[in-house]
Amino acid sequence: MHSEELKASLIISVYKDVHFLEQVMKSLELQTWRGFEVIISEDGDSLEMRDYVRQSNSTFPIQHLTQEDLGWRKNRALNRAIKSAKTEWLVFIDGDCVLHPRFMEFHFKLSNKNSILAGKRIKLDPETSNELIEGKFPLGKMNRLIVGKFRKISRNGGQFVEEGIFIDPKGPFGFIPKVRKMRNLKGCNMSFHKSAIEAINGFNEDYTKPAVGEDIDLVWRFQGLGFHLVSLRNLAVQYHLYHKESWIEQEDNMEIMRRNQKLQEFVCKNGLEKK
Repeated sequence: MHSEELKASLIISVYKDVHFLEQVMKSLELQTWRGFEVIISEDGDSLEMRDYVRQSNSTFPIQHLTQEDLGWRKNRALNRAIKSAKTEWLVFIDGDCVLHPRFMEFHFKLSNKNSILAGKRIKLDPETSNELIEGKFPLGKMNRLIVGKFRKISRNGGQFVEEGIFIDPKGPFGFIPKVRKMRNLKGCNMSFHKSAIEAINGFNEDYTKPAVGEDIDLVWRFQGLGFHLVSLRNLAVQYHLYHKESWIEQEDNMEIMRRNQKLQEFVCKNGLEKK
């Protein structure tokens, strides 16, 4: 596909885990809408990741951006990805989230310069996650599987199971996505026009720990400049592969955000441009 045909840029945040990224890349090949490039935004410079991308047989144009591994600098990596994007519509996911076949379709179909599109994800339990990785069932049958195993997935450690059910807006339950709202952003499932993120000067690189800085912080800054959230719940569905999560204390990040909110600093100083 030539660059002039590209309509969106899919930015995938990764850190070393090639095994999960491989599953995500497989799900890209099944997308019903294909007018996008792929930007692998690596917060590090892993030889294994470099080799994987080099040997990839993806049918999409790929950019692989790396940076020195100096601790958590995801926001810096994301700002670099924004600058490298060849298109104006930017979609953001994480490298451990497998996409429903119509994920990119809805992120582009509902795109609007004044809207910030916001979706969620199901956190799979270990058993279902392994079944997906091992290819025991095709992505096209995930809906049936999740509905059938709804309680079991919840009991076995899955979370937000209802978010893993795709609902066709033209089907009998098409009214459900229309009434489900989003009050916040998930950095693993969001999209917006390049001009929107440029208006707030990108991701704030003052955040040097995960959580808050790459999603929650964006909401009040976007809204402060007149942008509004549009929900993609049950439309842009993604499946978060199971892994142990090491939660860290978020108070440092919250303090940065509260300070900036008090100053109404919707346009950050340490972002795409250094002010």
